[in-house]
Order: sequence, then structure tokens, then C-alpha cells
Amino acid sequence: MILTGALVNGVAIIIGGIIGLALKSGLPERLGNTLMSALGLCVLYIGISGLLSGDDMMVIILSMVFGTLIGEGFDLNQKINAFGNRLELKFAANSKDKTIPIAQGFVTASLIVCVGAMGIVGSMQSGLANDHSTLFAKALIDGIVCIVLASTLGIGVALSGFVIIAYEGSLAVFASFLAPLLTEGVINNLTSVGSLLIIALSLNMLKITDLKVMNFAPAVFMPILLSLFM
Repeated sequence: MILTGALVNGVAIIIGGIIGLALKSGLPERLGNTLMSALGLCVLYIGISGLLSGDDMMVIILSMVFGTLIGEGFDLNQKINAFGNRLELKFAANSKDKTIPIAQGFVTASLIVCVGAMGIVGSMQSGLANDHSTLFAKALIDGIVCIVLASTLGIGVALSGFVIIAYEGSLAVFASFLAPLLTEGVINNLTSVGSLLIIALSLNMLKITDLKVMNFAPAVFMPILLSLFM
């Protein structure tokens, strides 16, 4: 089945998030805050490691500009926070869970697991050749990462599993149409733009900035559109 890889990846994230949430309940607040800072540094490393993969500075700059204009126009950050607040009423049963908004864990985990060549290439393999091996490997990695994330960021991390199913599933279903557009250069630029967003997330986690990261999110898809004109 074309969606097998995406489903396994999503389920692994949800399970990892649930395990991390169980660990979270046993963490003292001081340790949780320290782990949050450590995790912020790890997320910063992830962002920096993918930042230099892009090979066209103009495409990266234009992607950020156009993507931010779209994100600000729809005010995606506010909509995601409102969504998180609604979920808060249903899932955040105790005061400890409420120390970190669901939206923060949801956005952080979603960007970390979605950005990168592994998800794109793996989805293409699923759609074109029914080969899910890359997404299976990614599922293992994402599951472990989400255990750590959820131990400090809460239930929002597990909810990102549904995002990865939709994201990778869509790429797999439309693989035959997207494959000609997703050249190595486009994937590298997409990864570079996404890494900028991950760096922005890490700065928020470290409480250095208070950036509305989701208002930058449409920039991730701009290299695909710009490849049609540049």
C-alpha cells in the first residue's frame, strides 16, 4: 500500500510522544526546565547541520520573503495557537502539562520531523516504487526523537504524528506528479529553508527570541514553486 511508510512513521511518532509524555509525569520541574534548554541546543544543532545544504542563495531568500508574506497574511501562528488552546481544554488534565502550551510541542515536533530530504525521498520511493524502507528507518529515528521531545514538550509532540501522515502521504500519492519538480537542488534548498525555521524554533526554546515561527512555515514549499520560474 502506498501509504504504509507514512502511516508507520506517523504511528511511531505518536507512540514515541506517548512514551515521552509518561516520562514527563515523573520529571521534577527544575529538571524539566534544564532538559528544555538542552533540547533547545540540540534543535539548534539540527537546524545548523541542514542549513548549508542549499545551493541557491537567491531561492532561499525569496522563499523566506514570499513564504513569510503568505504566513503573515493568513496569520498561521495565531491559528495554530488557537488550535493548541482548544486541544489544551481536552488533553491538558493536570497543571504540570499546562506549563508548556500544546501548540509549542506540536509546532516544534512537526517541523523537526517534516523538514529534511529523508522524508521527501522516502515518500517518493513509497509512491513510485512501493519501497517503504527509507520511511521505516525514519520512523525509528523520529520515534526516539519524539520520546525526548515529549518528555519536555508534552502531548503536542504526539499530535505531530498526524501531520507527518498527511505530509508524507500526500507526497507519496502525488509522487508521479511531483517527482520531476523535486530535483536534488530543489530538495537541498527546501531543506535549507526548513533548517532556518528549525533554528528559529531553537532560539524560542532557549528563550532568546519570541518569533512567530509558523508565519514563516509556507517558505518551506516556496523552492518547489520558484523552480518553475528560475
